[in-house]
Amino acid sequence: MAGHTPNPLLLLFLGCATSLLLATPWAQPQTVSVGLIIDGGSPVGRIANTTIPMALEDFYAAFPRSSARVQLVHRDSRGDVVDAASLALELMKSQGVRAILGPQSSVESAFVADLATRAEVPIVSFSATSPSVSHDGAGFFARAALSDAAQAGAIAALATHFRWRRVVPIYQDDDYGAALMPFLVDALTAVRAEVPYRCSLPATASGDAIAAAMYRMESQQTRVFVLHTRPDLAARVFAAAEAAGMMGEGFAWVITDGLTGLLGSIDAPPGVIGLAPFVPTTPRLRDFKRRWMSRFMRDHPTAKAEEAEVGCYAVWAYDAAWAVASAAEHLTPGDLSPPGLMGGTAGPTDFAGLGKSTSGKKFLDYITNTKFEGLGGKFELVDGELAVEAFRVVNIMDNGNERGIGFWTNQSGLTRKLGRGANASNNGELAPVIWPGESAVVPRGWALPTSSKKLRMAVPGNVTTGYRPIVHLDVDPTTNMAAAGGFVVEVFEAAVRLLPYALPFEYVKAESMPYDNLVQMVANGTFDAAVADITITAARSNHVDFTLPYMASGIAMVAPLRDHRSKRTWVFLKPLQYDLWIASAAFFLFTGFVVWAIEHRDNGEFRGPPSYQVGTLLYYGFSTLVFSHRENLRNNLSRFAVVVWCFVVLILQSSYTASLTSMLTVPQLEPVIGDYAELWRGTAKVGIMNNSFMRDTMTRTGFPRSRLVPYKAAPSFHEALINGTIGAVIDETPYLRIFLKSYCNSFSMTGKTNKTGGFGFAFPKGSPYVADLSRAILTLTESEEMNLIERKWFGDNDGCEATQAGGPFTSDSLSFGSFCGLFLITGATSLLCCAIHLVTFVATNRRAIRELLSSHPSLRGMVRMFARLYDDRDLSAHTFRIKDGAAGGSSVAGRNDAGASPSAMHDAADSPISIYHQTYMSDWSPQTSSPIPADGEIELAAGGQAEEEEEATALHYPHGSGDDGRVVANIRPKTFILLLSALVLWP
Repeated sequence: MAGHTPNPLLLLFLGCATSLLLATPWAQPQTVSVGLIIDGGSPVGRIANTTIPMALEDFYAAFPRSSARVQLVHRDSRGDVVDAASLALELMKSQGVRAILGPQSSVESAFVADLATRAEVPIVSFSATSPSVSHDGAGFFARAALSDAAQAGAIAALATHFRWRRVVPIYQDDDYGAALMPFLVDALTAVRAEVPYRCSLPATASGDAIAAAMYRMESQQTRVFVLHTRPDLAARVFAAAEAAGMMGEGFAWVITDGLTGLLGSIDAPPGVIGLAPFVPTTPRLRDFKRRWMSRFMRDHPTAKAEEAEVGCYAVWAYDAAWAVASAAEHLTPGDLSPPGLMGGTAGPTDFAGLGKSTSGKKFLDYITNTKFEGLGGKFELVDGELAVEAFRVVNIMDNGNERGIGFWTNQSGLTRKLGRGANASNNGELAPVIWPGESAVVPRGWALPTSSKKLRMAVPGNVTTGYRPIVHLDVDPTTNMAAAGGFVVEVFEAAVRLLPYALPFEYVKAESMPYDNLVQMVANGTFDAAVADITITAARSNHVDFTLPYMASGIAMVAPLRDHRSKRTWVFLKPLQYDLWIASAAFFLFTGFVVWAIEHRDNGEFRGPPSYQVGTLLYYGFSTLVFSHRENLRNNLSRFAVVVWCFVVLILQSSYTASLTSMLTVPQLEPVIGDYAELWRGTAKVGIMNNSFMRDTMTRTGFPRSRLVPYKAAPSFHEALINGTIGAVIDETPYLRIFLKSYCNSFSMTGKTNKTGGFGFAFPKGSPYVADLSRAILTLTESEEMNLIERKWFGDNDGCEATQAGGPFTSDSLSFGSFCGLFLITGATSLLCCAIHLVTFVATNRRAIRELLSSHPSLRGMVRMFARLYDDRDLSAHTFRIKDGAAGGSSVAGRNDAGASPSAMHDAADSPISIYHQTYMSDWSPQTSSPIPADGEIELAAGGQAEEEEEATALHYPHGSGDDGRVVANIRPKTFILLLSALVLWP
């Protein structure tokens, strides 16, 4: 309202209220006391002194209206366990702290965590990485750092990637260093890498003690070392290693994340590989590094510039302090009152009578359940442990700088890139590494040792002469030196030469024993390995590890050979198999039929009564086998078909003669026992190798044990087979090859070969040499060297392999498949000739065929008349023309009566339809008592008297008249009518 004057009392009230509001705070934050126990003089302690206050300042700058303020109560333990425990007790009872950050070392944390669990005060560690202390062992302990056990898998992956088979850990001899060893050994063993020995050094080890340990390791064979110590001890180890020459080419050093995060404090030599938790680079982290380095140098003016690097400990300390501040926001005033521990019954230094914190359980839940984006990425405690996404693999360069060469995750293993840039092709790869000595060559991990026990390789002794080409060992009685040889030994030495490291060994004589016992001696450590012709079996592989087989093997049978020539009554049938016999007979008949079909109308030799024609067909077809056919062929088509068929017969006859000659003149050797079934059914005894697994194998298959006779040498087999003591020998193929090499003329390998695992070298379970030697054996097998070794000791295989396959002189029967091409040619030729002849016949007699189709509506009638037409002679052929010897001329064939005119005779000679009428429907006159014979053939003799030639194929015409006054011929050989009908209807 305009002109309205406010009430003075109201204005006075509002002003007083405003003054009171401005004078009263919005919300007074409550104070939460948190203890901080560190070793202020250590590198981690100096980092924590700078980082943790910065983290709290950043938190409250980001959340200025927080309801609680963490107040640090700092204590310096100076690295002493007792002091750390005493300070923790004082903080909990006297200072009333609600949580403790630290202590710094794992040994201190283990002791303090036990006290804090009794008092129910949360302990949040950012530097205690030893697996010996964990949330499972101490319920109020939370690790905001990474457990050392998490990097064991990454170290094992590096050993696999670089093919290191022996790794030596160097660790600090306390709870921090020793706790990692079980996890590291298990991880290396899982990838078949060996830890031959360990080097433990106390934290206070003198320079001389460290140097002695370095020289002792340098004299050994291993050249890969994993260093896991505190920074001060690591610096002394590196100095001693450089003095001992262990930082040169051929050596490999891997440091754990605890040292990688403090590179500025250890002065690591170039070429070292380090592991560090992966921390993603963000703008927040870059800003923190800039501020932190400035503050660190201000807080610690005497520190080296190399120490002012933000490593994993700085990140962990920052996020741990942020997590405690974030959890304190959830505490209520009731949780913080009263201060200190409640319910205690003892003095301030009595551990047994500690009270309990009123806020401990709730504060611990808030700390372990808090999640946020910290400096190191997503902060989350899983089962009281910090979850880390991945490890970085770095290569230490000059001046302590690091270069990332890859990553390791538990899911993907080693990979060159991480995140979106990674793909399947990058898995298992790392960037090139610069190794100690500025070498780009990956260290083999081995070197020829200056003092090391050689591997004791067991070689069977007392080998009989017959099997010395496989393996043998001779001991010089003067020098007592063992010299081994044979195929097995030479293959082993060739494989060792292909290893990427030196493998010192010596041959040790193993007394004669079953190979199952020898395998047991390798398993229990009596021998380091067995170099012998040991067959890989499932039972033996339960005790030892075998390399890949260096020689294929199988179980086969050898039996005596005998000659079967004089015991074959029907040997003349053996040259050809049954399918070729059947095919040959079928084509003989088919060729005879084709010749008869083509020659039947033109050639009198293929005419006559049915029995005569059948006989001629069969005789002519089979007479071509010996080229004795005497019938004169009139048609060029039949001649062409016969020429091709005779060529096929010539080849068949020659092949049959050669095969039969071989069977009758060359010894036909066949084994006395043909297969295993015959051996099982019989009663003959079987010879087996002494100390072989064949006895158990045969017994398991049901073979009577009483029929098995063991022998020690190949000559014994030979003698027993000759005199009939045994009927066969069953053994592995390499031994049988040696036996047949000397006696292949009298014996043969028969029966189906049953495959076995082959020969392999035996090593104790978990031996790292198995994988490397197996790879070397594969390389050797693919090269020509293996063939040269095999030929050296076993000779060429072509001498007896034919005998083993069934005899070098055994002639196999000829089958239809060998001649199917020839039969195809002659069959196609005959069909083509027959088809051409049929087409010619139809074209020549098309008028008569047309009349047949019009006069005989039924199919059966047409077929019968067509068959009769085809069965008659072809009077137009030159072979049936009448020759006039007196007049020097000729007339058409056919018999003419007194009333016949010259024009009729002319028509009979020239017109196909007239030929049809003369042949099948001859003119008939009542004055004549008989029809004109259709098959008559008249020749005018020199005296002018016609003689009628009676053919065997003359047709008989019964008296009867048709509608047109003509007599229809009735041909009686119905069999041939059906044959011709089938030929006409052929598709």
